[in-house]
Amino acid sequence: MSGFVEKPEPIQVPGLVHLHTGKVRELYRNEAGDLVMVASDRISAYDWVLPTEIPDKGRVLTQLSLWWFEQLADLAPNHVLSTELPPGAPADWEGRALVCKSLRMVPVECVARGYLTGSGLAEYDESRTVCGLALPEGLVDGSELPAPIFTPATKAEVGEHDENVSYEEVARQVGADTAAALRQATLAVYSRARDIARERGIVLADTKFEFGFDGDDLVLADEVLTPDSSRFWPADQWQPGRAQPSYDKQFVRDWLTSAESGWDRRSEQPPPPLPQQVVDATRAKYVEAYELLTGQSWS
Repeated sequence: MSGFVEKPEPIQVPGLVHLHTGKVRELYRNEAGDLVMVASDRISAYDWVLPTEIPDKGRVLTQLSLWWFEQLADLAPNHVLSTELPPGAPADWEGRALVCKSLRMVPVECVARGYLTGSGLAEYDESRTVCGLALPEGLVDGSELPAPIFTPATKAEVGEHDENVSYEEVARQVGADTAAALRQATLAVYSRARDIARERGIVLADTKFEFGFDGDDLVLADEVLTPDSSRFWPADQWQPGRAQPSYDKQFVRDWLTSAESGWDRRSEQPPPPLPQQVVDATRAKYVEAYELLTGQSWS
């Protein structure tokens, strides 16, 4: 069992129809048929959406995505139409709401990996492959790959795991032409972002994108290159052969699996609220990632 510890009631706004509550985002449709995405301060770990929020997290994710969309505009069009608040929306939505094109979403998580870690490392240790792609011998946790690889996954509901799938399975599901376009766009965007991050002292180990179609055009959607959708490591501390320090929710994971939390992740019991020091440290990591990447101070 997993999912929301406490599922929130969506805010009702005149002129907007609420469509979906995700782990982090609330999704609405406006009267023009466009989507309104609102990033909350919720945080998830081990397939649970936790009862404690991280202040400013939704704004950091939104503003960082907007910055990345600008850096990538010549490589991939994106779904953002406006950052103006819809009429009647609460003031708290400022900086966390986006009006976006309604796309025909492709039901694939488009993952690019430039380094070996996580579920990719687990598969490599068993078979020397990741998503069926053969890799050289001798790689360890944190190793840079000879070249970035496209390792797609199926999209899962809240509380479920995404599952890695082969490129051939993606082609079977969405067609050979769409699969090829997804792979090309994913690797091109990852490579650009990896180089930008590297200039700022950050290793972009892996990331996931979502794409949809606007007519015949493949469009980058959802969030991009945030600490929620990517593994960012400090370049000056990168050391293959061990788990890397990371700009993400590692403080949350570490506390939940510590004796102090009293929580057993193998049980069906929901995780407890986070202590203030974990909240503060996690917020600081999200803000640090934003400031290092954009060169702008968070206020």
